[in-house]
Amino acid sequence: MRTIGNIIWFLCGGLIMGLTWWLVGLIAFVTIIGIPWGRACFVIGEFSFFPFGREAITRAELDQYDIGTGVLGVLGNIIWFLLAGLWLAIGHLMMALICFILIIGIPFGIQHLKLAGLALAPIGKTIIDSQYAQAMRAGAIPVPGKD
Repeated sequence: MRTIGNIIWFLCGGLIMGLTWWLVGLIAFVTIIGIPWGRACFVIGEFSFFPFGREAITRAELDQYDIGTGVLGVLGNIIWFLLAGLWLAIGHLMMALICFILIIGIPFGIQHLKLAGLALAPIGKTIIDSQYAQAMRAGAIPVPGKD
């Protein structure tokens, strides 16, 4: 089911938004100072192509603390929001509205809303398999670093 959902998603909005993320990533790479944001754009762009079966969670949930999970991460998200995040979120919101018009598109519209939220503040997040995330939250898989 996940594969079918990803194929339909790719044809009905995932391709456009994934390429948009990659375009923003290329622009960020050209500026040189934007390379960290550009790298995140390529990761999230790939996630935008095929999002079903994976999810974005904070690295703090995995006990992976780094520069993106602290004060500099917040500053990076503010800069990101002002320069590109708002525009990518608007793109996902427009795609969500198009999906919500059709009854069959409702699950895809919900996924666009999740990606719009990710577009607003992607620094400090990581993409992992949904089953792993659910097992980790249920306590079936110990989080590294926690006793």
